[in-house]
Amino acid sequence: MAQMNMIQALNAAMDIALGKDPSVVVLGEDVGYFGGVFRVTDGLQRKYGQHRVLDTPIAEGGIVAAAIGMGVNGLRPVAEIQFADYIYPAYDQIVSELARLRYRSAGAFSAPVTIRTPCGGGIRGGQTHSQSPEAIFAHVCGIKLVMPSNPYDAKGLLIAAIEDDDPVLFLEPKRLYNGPFDGDPGKPAVPWSTHPKGEVPDGHYTVPIGKAEVVRAGDDITVISYGTMVHVAQAAAASLGLDAEVIDVRTFVPLDVETLVASVQKTGRCLIAHEATRFGGFGAELIATIQERCFWQLEAPIERVCGWDTPYPHAFEWEYFPGQARVAAALTRVMEAG
Repeated sequence: MAQMNMIQALNAAMDIALGKDPSVVVLGEDVGYFGGVFRVTDGLQRKYGQHRVLDTPIAEGGIVAAAIGMGVNGLRPVAEIQFADYIYPAYDQIVSELARLRYRSAGAFSAPVTIRTPCGGGIRGGQTHSQSPEAIFAHVCGIKLVMPSNPYDAKGLLIAAIEDDDPVLFLEPKRLYNGPFDGDPGKPAVPWSTHPKGEVPDGHYTVPIGKAEVVRAGDDITVISYGTMVHVAQAAAASLGLDAEVIDVRTFVPLDVETLVASVQKTGRCLIAHEATRFGGFGAELIATIQERCFWQLEAPIERVCGWDTPYPHAFEWEYFPGQARVAAALTRVMEAG
């Protein structure tokens, strides 16, 4: 085991994949010489050469199109979109080409493409560097969708994604890159983390795509979340002394419905927490899924705590972010209802 933050864990995953399989290539803006804007690919070009870790033009549609061509022709490309906010120029390539390739060819072709992209807030990036597009891509048939919340899962899920024969969109919450965010300069610390790094195995391992994790067992209420909000949810439950069961979704598609349903049937209460905007967010799909399967076990209405239905602000990032206080207030409402 080694102590790593998420940046180091993701870098280690690509290092292992590049070393293990000569068909793996990494491409994207500034991923080579510069090592990526967040240094996630640091050192990989020096180790594996420019023919396997490629710097590309600033053209997201071209990056994904090139990755599709590589995948069809026997390579396993890992494409980086520098910020999730920049992925939309490649949306048609992802939706109309990459996601449908196996279906439209009746299984004759596949494209084992992994697309990595940092998402969410945490750097005061404002509206053009802070978006969370998981709900948009969860609606697309033919692509797997993943978001880790800790270094161990980040490495294991990324290796699993690279080795998967189908396309995977791998969302990385940038607020967790250097460890769970523990405060804002000039403001009181936000106590959802005391461990900025996690234990990560040195060698090759995978975390299964399509399996949620119960990160905190409990009987009072089920809190379903992902990414940064997993840490906020745990802190909010602890601050109230609740015996809450906190579940990290980890994979949006395919969704581990069984784990979610089993927990809500046990606790009878449920709260959804995510950073993305509320309207049309992935939380709505989670609520519908649970309502369909757990109606007779529910003792209170399901609530959700989300970002506001506005562009992500720059100066008021903390006011937008659904922090511990908002989650705790929602937990209290659900526990007092019914």
